This record gives sequence, structure tokens and C-alpha cells, in this order.
Amino acid sequence: MIQIRKSTDRGHANHGWLDTYHTFSFSSYRDPKHMGFRSLRVMNEDWVAPGQGFGSHPHQDMEIVTYVLEGALEHKDSMGNGEVLRPGEFQRMTAGTGITHSEFNPSATEPVHLYQIWLYPSQKGLEPSYEQKRFPEAERKNRLRLVASREADQGSLLIHQDARIFLARLEPGQEVVHDLAPGRHAWLQVLRGSVKLNGLELQTSDGASISDETSLSIQSTDDAEVMLFDLA
Repeated sequence: MIQIRKSTDRGHANHGWLDTYHTFSFSSYRDPKHMGFRSLRVMNEDWVAPGQGFGSHPHQDMEIVTYVLEGALEHKDSMGNGEVLRPGEFQRMTAGTGITHSEFNPSATEPVHLYQIWLYPSQKGLEPSYEQKRFPEAERKNRLRLVASREADQGSLLIHQDARIFLARLEPGQEVVHDLAPGRHAWLQVLRGSVKLNGLELQTSDGASISDETSLSIQSTDDAEVMLFDLA
């Protein structure tokens, strides 16, 4: 069963410095039908204006992953990490027992376009930690590249949840296939472009929940980028 979450049906708020869309209930957007999917709790697509950002704020007991599509995002946290996240780089932060961090667009002229995703951890009270890694486009071109997993397989980042996160950049007409083990579920997020998921059309910023399927065919109809979550 595949249920499409159209981009136009998401929650939306424009704060001037931040233009944000919420796939699941978040902040002032509340929809009891869309509180998350499996361990996925937040799927936010953000545009942050030049020289603006999120001031220091706390998190606890959440796995937070961030991916930048365009621009750059500067990260600082209470563990002493200070990094700039750019396209092609994937960031994972385990909030665990508690962490504070800030995120800022360091450019004076260009907005930053990003996805921030929260997953529930497999257990509470983990030690806070942070990782960031670049995944070259050659590793993601017309294939699903594992970027985060519970076992840190294939050079992926460690995520404290029974979830595997993949990225793929697809040229027009290319197809990738992902098999789902019995009892597994999936979420597909179209970051840009358009694809067909088992024959169903999805456009830029559309998402889809997937249950009771054994195999997923993702075929691009133009230049596309997707993020796929394989979930317990």
C-alpha cells in the first residue's frame, strides 16, 4: 500500500526569514492524521534567508538528520562542534540526554534550502553525539547510496534507530529498485524533480508512505533526487 503525501497538502508557515513546509505536525501546524510515520516524526523542508537562522535551542531524545540541497548551513552545538553543511553532505545529531545547537545561513546573499528530519531513537537517554559526512554525487548517481544506518554499514553515518536512509540522484529515465523485507515499511521523499514509484507519479517535495510492499521501483521522469527511508 502506497499513500502519497502531496507537497501542496503539507503545513506551511512563512516567517519572512524562514519559509517552511511540514509533512508531519510540527510547531503551530497540527493534523492528527499526520503525526509521523513509523519512527519518522518530522519532515521539514526549509528555506532560510541570507544572514538568518535558528538561534541556540535545546533538543532531547531525538535523532536529527539534515541535508542541504542548495546553499550552506552553519552548525554549532554544546558539544563544541562547529561545521558548515553543504550540498552532498549529510549530518546526524543524537540529542539523547540533551543538547543545544544553532543553525545559521552564513551567506549574505544566497538563501539555504534544506531538509531537517527527526526520528525517534530506539531508546531514551543516549549520550549526545554528532557526525557529518560528504557523499560524492558519483556514489549516488543512478543508485541508492546508504547514508545512515543502525550498523553504520558501507561507510554510512550511525543512527540510533532501526532505519536505513538512502540518497539517489537520478538522470532522466533511470530506475533504482529497493526490496523491502517482510514487516518493513518505507518512506520516499522527492527532493527535486519527478519520479514514478511503482508506477505512481510523484513531483518535487511529494512524499509517500509504503507498507505491505515487497519491492519498490523508483523511476525518474526528469533529473531527480530522492531520499528513501527503510523503516521497522
